[in-house]
Amino acid sequence: MESIQATKQRFGIIGNDPKLNRAIEKAIQVAPTDISVLVTGESGVGKESIPKIIHQLSHRKHGKYIAVNCGAIPEGTIDSELFGHEKGAFTGATQTRSGYFEVADGGTIFLDEVGELPLTTQVRLLRVLENGEFIKVGSSQVQKTNVRIVAATNVNMFDAIKKEKFREDLYYRLSTVEIHLPPLRNRKDDIHLLFRKFASDFALKYKMPTIKLTDDAITLLLKYRWSGNIRQLRNVAEQISVLEQNRTINASTLQGYLPNEGSNLPAVINTSKAESDFSNEREILYKVLFDMKSDLNDLKKLTMELMKSGNAKEVQKDHEGLIQKIYGEDEDIEDSAIEDLEVLSIPEKSSNHIEPNEEHQDKYHFAEEIEEEETLSLHDKELELIKKSLDRHDGKRKLAAAELGISERTLYRKIKQFDL
Repeated sequence: MESIQATKQRFGIIGNDPKLNRAIEKAIQVAPTDISVLVTGESGVGKESIPKIIHQLSHRKHGKYIAVNCGAIPEGTIDSELFGHEKGAFTGATQTRSGYFEVADGGTIFLDEVGELPLTTQVRLLRVLENGEFIKVGSSQVQKTNVRIVAATNVNMFDAIKKEKFREDLYYRLSTVEIHLPPLRNRKDDIHLLFRKFASDFALKYKMPTIKLTDDAITLLLKYRWSGNIRQLRNVAEQISVLEQNRTINASTLQGYLPNEGSNLPAVINTSKAESDFSNEREILYKVLFDMKSDLNDLKKLTMELMKSGNAKEVQKDHEGLIQKIYGEDEDIEDSAIEDLEVLSIPEKSSNHIEPNEEHQDKYHFAEEIEEEETLSLHDKELELIKKSLDRHDGKRKLAAAELGISERTLYRKIKQFDL
């Protein structure tokens, strides 16, 4: 079995942290088997090194090694990328395509950011893990594959399972062996080693003297949180190597390349507070809807009163409070309300109008008490008003709509509805 130190030299891994050494040791031990491995750790800790170690130290080292970033492939095409598709399976599928699981048969597939896989793809992947079978998109033929799966994620898988974003059975199939890589801030003794290695590499790459840190700069380097881990440290080393003419870097100079730690911290959202805010917003929305319904009922009541009396000024006088509620205090109630009410009012005199006398009063009173008959007459009144307005304006819908107080589009719909 290859030693930890030899493996680190072979794969360019810098550091002597006990947790890092334990992760490499587990990778060496599990490599000769076909056990599925899940690599966990924050973004930028170097998780991609572990599957390379596992593949190169396994009996599959002569087979293909394919690394797939699951988070970078669109949801609509990831099944096709992983499992392939048949010609005509979907728009744009002009020919049959082999997926990664078919191409990597006999080798290793590294699924980076596996926590980003859609649930439908997770079901397909579970089938591959259980019996080595998969079906191409658009096909009904079952195919066999013999691949070693190593997955990696920076997502808290138990939270994802709890939120039903990741299948629990798939998690336990993937994590037969779990290898965790510690964040850089927990590897204090390795930070300066890594920085010196990066500084040396960039000096060679850009053909310039290697940068060196003063003691106060080293102290700052070790105290910094490094939220982006090794990736962020490498980026800082490259920036300083290229931009600084003075090759001795003190703490003040280094500070200029280190973002504010607070800006790197992820925002902590109080879930209960967010749910409470949503609940409050929902209550406000319900209240607004109920108020709108109440206003609409008031408007219907006002319209019915107007239809019965036909006198806008009288209705305005009797229902002054209701009209003020509808139109608001800032508007000119006298002009605005009367104008709108007169648009809906029925002409007091017409050739077909019969003034109710004592003989007909009982009949009118009886009709007012029957809500169903009153509702039916509303349709006729509306039709009559539209007809009269169109006649008055020689069929010009825009003028008629303005007079009726409705939009031209609504009037056009009413004309079609009543077949005028």
